[in-house]
Amino acid sequence: MAPRQRRTRSTRPAAVLAAAVVASVTLAAGPGLDTGPGTARAAVPPTPLPTTPAAPSSPPVPPAPAPVTPPVPLPATPAQSPVPPASGRAVPDFGMFLDSGPRGVARMAEVSQWLGGTEVKVAHTYLPGDRWQDIEGAPGFLDPWARWRREKADRTLVLNVPMQERNEEGLSDVQVRWLLRQAADGAFDHHFRALAERLVELKVPDTVIVPGWEMNGTTYTHRCGPDPAAWKTYWNRIVTTMRSVPGQRFRFDFTPSRGRDAVPWTECYPGDATVDIIGMDAYDQPSGLSFDDQVAEPYGLQQHVDFAKAHGKPLSYPEWGLFQNGDDAEYMRRMLDWIDEHKPLYNTLTDYCPHGVWQCAANPRSSRIYRAALYGRTEQPGPVPPPPPAPTSAPTTGPPAGCSSLGPGNWGYWLGGNLCLPFDWWSRNR
Repeated sequence: MAPRQRRTRSTRPAAVLAAAVVASVTLAAGPGLDTGPGTARAAVPPTPLPTTPAAPSSPPVPPAPAPVTPPVPLPATPAQSPVPPASGRAVPDFGMFLDSGPRGVARMAEVSQWLGGTEVKVAHTYLPGDRWQDIEGAPGFLDPWARWRREKADRTLVLNVPMQERNEEGLSDVQVRWLLRQAADGAFDHHFRALAERLVELKVPDTVIVPGWEMNGTTYTHRCGPDPAAWKTYWNRIVTTMRSVPGQRFRFDFTPSRGRDAVPWTECYPGDATVDIIGMDAYDQPSGLSFDDQVAEPYGLQQHVDFAKAHGKPLSYPEWGLFQNGDDAEYMRRMLDWIDEHKPLYNTLTDYCPHGVWQCAANPRSSRIYRAALYGRTEQPGPVPPPPPAPTSAPTTGPPAGCSSLGPGNWGYWLGGNLCLPFDWWSRNR
């Protein structure tokens, strides 16, 4: 697969200017741009790096895509929506990435309203990767997320944690290799101990930690490719250090990007003893790749499922969404079916353009499918009802006049049956 298009995580200097300004304008630029109130920059220079030039074979990192101005979210109330309540089945634990600062927390309630009361139970955010003090959990950044998590016992906080400072500054493979070898020797352990202590202090000791996500690519300084052996040793040191903090109950999620990317992600797997969840960031890319190809490709969706099963670990999808194939309703339907079938521990859709369905008006067909799949899911978990008796006569085929059927696929788990929407539903509910 071609190298991934770069997605900014608040590691550019401009992205960490005053948090009050950033929180109101950065939705379309990507995760991590709001560093939260009270964040201060350390007056400490970054770790010095060797000046050896990058190896000629190192693939360049493409420039970040131009920001897209986010549209106004699509409002709807339960009374307006024609989507019927689903029957009987529990809602899979799901969330959306909506912003990495306090607005990301506030918007979860708005998404629940858009979904007819279905509760968003997974909050997902990213620590900035500019300097080590950010990775330690700078004062103020984690507080609103921790408050949200503490409000209800069945909520989950997912926190992506960079494994290196200067995490999106395009460092060469030579520089990354040097850092990884320092890390494998324990040079950075104290930063992760500080983060663990901070999370325990905030009373969120069961946070799902996603260290060094998409390590099989080229975007991040915390990538694995320059020295997989040192990277795995470093991962194990991070987990061991954080687990040593009294009161912690963290779960650690190993999350590559889908496909081979720069290095097979299986070469980076650090071992079952320090991995609790095996995740995958799975976007609709590259252009023209069908969902079946995304399943079957080397290191793709099916290999992810098989690998997790072989290692006795639950699945997750910390990032997924549209990307390089536009408003791809078929991808959205198939990915929801895939989640339904394989039942990951949690999934969080990345919700900003071009990936999203709530804040991005460019994807109306995919938005309708996503919303229909989750609308009005307020039931408590219960026993699975037995299948209905076989019909005595052939069922009718096709939707009633004036309706568009989205097709059930495997949505029995989500919806409990076929879904029929009026043709003009979208225009009437925007």
